[in-house]
Amino acid sequence: MAQNMHAVRLHAPDDLRLDTVPVPRPGRGEVLVKVWRSGICGTDLHITKGTFPAPNLPLTLGHEFSGVIAELGEGVDSPGIGAGVVVDINIACGRCYFCTRGQKLFCPHVEQLGVHRAGGLAEYVAVPASNVYELPASLSLDDAAYVEPLACAIHGQDRIGVRSGDRVVIIGGGPMGLAHIALAKLAGAASVIVSEPDASRRRLAGAMGADVLIDPFETPLEEALAELTDGIGPDLVIEAVGSTPTYEAAIAVVRRGGRVLAYGAAPQTATMSLRPFDIYSKELTIVGSYAGTYDTWPRAIALLAAGRFTPATIVDSIRPLDEAVDAIRALATDKSTVKVHIQMP
Repeated sequence: MAQNMHAVRLHAPDDLRLDTVPVPRPGRGEVLVKVWRSGICGTDLHITKGTFPAPNLPLTLGHEFSGVIAELGEGVDSPGIGAGVVVDINIACGRCYFCTRGQKLFCPHVEQLGVHRAGGLAEYVAVPASNVYELPASLSLDDAAYVEPLACAIHGQDRIGVRSGDRVVIIGGGPMGLAHIALAKLAGAASVIVSEPDASRRRLAGAMGADVLIDPFETPLEEALAELTDGIGPDLVIEAVGSTPTYEAAIAVVRRGGRVLAYGAAPQTATMSLRPFDIYSKELTIVGSYAGTYDTWPRAIALLAAGRFTPATIVDSIRPLDEAVDAIRALATDKSTVKVHIQMP
């Protein structure tokens, strides 16, 4: 095995580099994964810009990846070397108040690969064996790189509870909004309406099964929904952008007694205008969703393996590792590309 590898590392806000670093060695209870593919997420852009907390710099980015087992650490005997795997990025203590109640995302000691410790935008990554999921033979490593974002979307829909017959509005036709379209349809939504200003993303939303496509710059969302829902409003709104105006719009357009899923990752410093009376008088349910973990991972794997979700519809750019830095920076301005996967050497 090579002694050194390439990794995309953040040294300071807006200081992103492709570095040559030593290949990590798996410790006790760990495995070494040779990364096959790693997806670039909007969160990676937030981390790069310093608007999403990443306290341990320099940091190797990447939290959406697939690969194969290259080496076993002490005390680990499975999965075997060569097995195709994905890795739950959330590493918690397992003993605290939250961990013992099945809420490890709130563990005060939680660390996430690609956020708090080295992630998968590298040729190799060392991870706890307990966080590894072996892939079925029917699931390719290409598609498996979408397990993490799909698991996150599953968690969000579990939290908000999409019901058969719901009229669902999804604000944002980016990679996560597109995943929510597919999941809402699978859950039995009667109508999935997508608000997205970019024409190419609206076309993709249609390909994913959206029933109605709205350009909010052409027709204000509230006006369009009033016509589509006989003035009542949708049962459920999923905010999948992460901006103050779209969060405010989600609460404004949802029907009385409706539900709002706060899914888009807004900057930590962002604030919004909200009238408590609206929540009270409309009896709104507003639910947050941060990340997927536990059973959302095997469920995402099962959906992909069964062909019920097709990442290739969303992944429209596959680039080599030496172009990853440019690809992350382009996220800030270029909306023509929806989802980038980095293919390792």
